[in-house]
Amino acid sequence: MAEAAVKPDQVFDRDVEWRALTDFVSQRSAGRPRLGIVSGRRRQGKTFLLQALTTAFGGFYFAATQATAEESLGLFAAALGAYLNAAAPPRLDSWDQAIGYLFSTWRDRGDSGLIVIDEFPYLSAAAPALPSILQRELDRGASAGGAATVLLCGSALSVMGGLLAGSAPLRGRAGLELVVRPFPYRLAAEYWQISDPHLAIRHNAIAGGTPAYRLFAAGPGDLADFDDWVVRTVLNPASPLFREARYLLAEEPGIRDTALYHSVLAAVANGNGTRGGIASYVGRQATDVSHHLTVLEDCGLLRREPDQFRSGRSRYRICEPMITFYHAVMRPQWAQLEAGRGHSVWQDARPRFLSQVAGPHFEQLCRDYALAAPPGTFGGLPGSVGSGVVTDPVRRESVEIDVVVLASPVPGRPQRVLSLGEAKFGRIMGGRDLQRLRRAAEVLARRGYDTADTVLACYGGAGFEPGLEQALLVGPEALYAGPDDDLGRSR
Repeated sequence: MAEAAVKPDQVFDRDVEWRALTDFVSQRSAGRPRLGIVSGRRRQGKTFLLQALTTAFGGFYFAATQATAEESLGLFAAALGAYLNAAAPPRLDSWDQAIGYLFSTWRDRGDSGLIVIDEFPYLSAAAPALPSILQRELDRGASAGGAATVLLCGSALSVMGGLLAGSAPLRGRAGLELVVRPFPYRLAAEYWQISDPHLAIRHNAIAGGTPAYRLFAAGPGDLADFDDWVVRTVLNPASPLFREARYLLAEEPGIRDTALYHSVLAAVANGNGTRGGIASYVGRQATDVSHHLTVLEDCGLLRREPDQFRSGRSRYRICEPMITFYHAVMRPQWAQLEAGRGHSVWQDARPRFLSQVAGPHFEQLCRDYALAAPPGTFGGLPGSVGSGVVTDPVRRESVEIDVVVLASPVPGRPQRVLSLGEAKFGRIMGGRDLQRLRRAAEVLARRGYDTADTVLACYGGAGFEPGLEQALLVGPEALYAGPDDDLGRSR
């Protein structure tokens, strides 16, 4: 079995996920079935990974589709019959009978093998009782025998997260909860075979770390090819990437009024990250968008990041770069793009891309870099990394810090600030940037923070002026250069 569990060559990276899955499947629990949950946004390679897993272990794999409960039941019976080499599919009149038949078959065979049900949210939408039925069979199997390993997989994060939440039937019964995430930025560059860090930053600001996008379009050849690559792929109506951002929202089962959700995302993409700013942008009261923000968070399309220095304050950021690009560049000129005028649209939108898409994305890459930095970089292991606003009551002004690195809090001691960083993608950084960081450190010291050893860092996408030797300088080359264990392997 150890040999069969070797990860296939066609699966790029995913070493951590593969090890978690194979370890879970390999562990035998005498006479007791086991449940695992696998989730993640669409296009991350979950199906590819699980199909390889079922092949390695000789398991049963069923991929649900959007269909009625009756049609899904027929497809399930056909797949099960084919797997069991039956002369004809089993006659299944209900999902209650189908799940009972599945567990009893494995129990009668004494089989401790693998059962994978992919896109489970499609099934649970058509047959809402399925989680309760599975709970009954898992509990019954614990007493009646049978040690099958069941993996439920799905892309609807709100549905998959709800399977084990609160008073849900399956709560407390899963021995594995695996989230398959996009590739971190360094690994994404390796996957796309991009060696130029300046190109990698721009490309990642659009495609992010979603593996499936490389199946839709080859990457740009070099930095000089980037503009043409954008026009011939993302801005090309004939390319699968052209409507991808719309599909990401439309495929979420909890979203009905897509117009308002798109407006909320557009607000964030255009720099309105606070709840009040978002409400003002869409022309609603803050209470009117609370539900929509919660739904987008549950779907994994938005995340709320707390201000590192102001308790109770936070900003929303879009998790999927393709959505940011769509709302900042494509949506305002959708009719022009559908008419095939991608080149003209890109010439007009390129400055907006650099300021509203690539710039904020570069800041996030810098925060990712800081979070994964070795302890020696900042004189300690980062406890939390984010952004924050430092308010100077003397000068009556606020200093926004793009990269804040705090040590883990120690009771009875001042909060230690490991680093304060400024990130600028489109201009050369100079002494003025360093002076802002120094002023912020002084204000924080007066507020009781420990800034005695704070590292002041300048993250520059366009370079640095002379005279910044006292700061930690991090350019694109440094962002993408790191020891092997800091490559950003999926985890």
